[in-house]
Amino acid sequence: MTAAPSTRPRSISPESEALRGLYADWSDIIATTPDLTMRLFRSIFDEWHQPTREPEDVTYREETVGGVPGIWTLPVGADASKVLLYTHGGGFVVGSASSHRKLAAHVAKALGVVAFVLDYRRAPEHPHPAQVADGVAVFTALTERGIAPGDITTIGDSAGGNLAVAIPLALREQGRPLPGQVIAFSPWLDMENAGATLVSNAATDALVTVPLLESMIAGVLAGGMIDPTTPLANPLYADFTGFPRLYVNAGGAESLLDNATRLAAQAEAAGVEVTLRVVEGMQHVFPFLAGNAPEADDEMAAIADWYRS
Repeated sequence: MTAAPSTRPRSISPESEALRGLYADWSDIIATTPDLTMRLFRSIFDEWHQPTREPEDVTYREETVGGVPGIWTLPVGADASKVLLYTHGGGFVVGSASSHRKLAAHVAKALGVVAFVLDYRRAPEHPHPAQVADGVAVFTALTERGIAPGDITTIGDSAGGNLAVAIPLALREQGRPLPGQVIAFSPWLDMENAGATLVSNAATDALVTVPLLESMIAGVLAGGMIDPTTPLANPLYADFTGFPRLYVNAGGAESLLDNATRLAAQAEAAGVEVTLRVVEGMQHVFPFLAGNAPEADDEMAAIADWYRS
């Protein structure tokens, strides 16, 4: 395993407070609004783009690919033959292509490629495996358009990081070609809430709590009808033999930290080329600070170096 530097020589930037503050505000709304409707819950999380600076020299286009709607992020001069298949976070329940388009655009611009951000079907209306099936459908449609499988990268954050890992696993089950690489930001994989950092980092994570995760698990696993150890729902139970090279990051302050470290360790044990980067003091999906905080901008540069290596 390649362990990218996990600490920074300077202290945590004041700019990074924007993400922690947004999460703290959401947590307060959730805690004080017992009758919060699904519509309002989703509207709150569509604010996720706020800590991200709009990247320059990027255009956007809405399209349906493989039956799945989404948003293309198109940096000027990007290589359109190389595609990031981006699955947004939000516990499979909230988040959208709109909330994540700026983050995906920053990654695409740093890598010199284009990205398609999926508006995959969300739980609880559509439990597992609808989200994985949508990702497979988009991947297949891209290859049918002439994109080489190895030139596609599955990438996502939180629950979308789970999907970025699960989509190649599903493709392998179906005997199909796999993407060239996988990128997972703060992946949420553990459908059993068994991670030690759920306890040890509870005081430093401004958003993720066990009750919040339990509510989202109930949605995606159909109220307990789906086994939480199902590998395509919980990739910590997957066999990673033959899996593409993998880049994983996480914030040192987040409750889901050990989801990232367990994924990296299990993939490496199966012979996968793994790079793990844990950035001290950062919150869940800290790359959302792209363009506004040095920690996120450093991360974009590190991903670009890894991608081109």
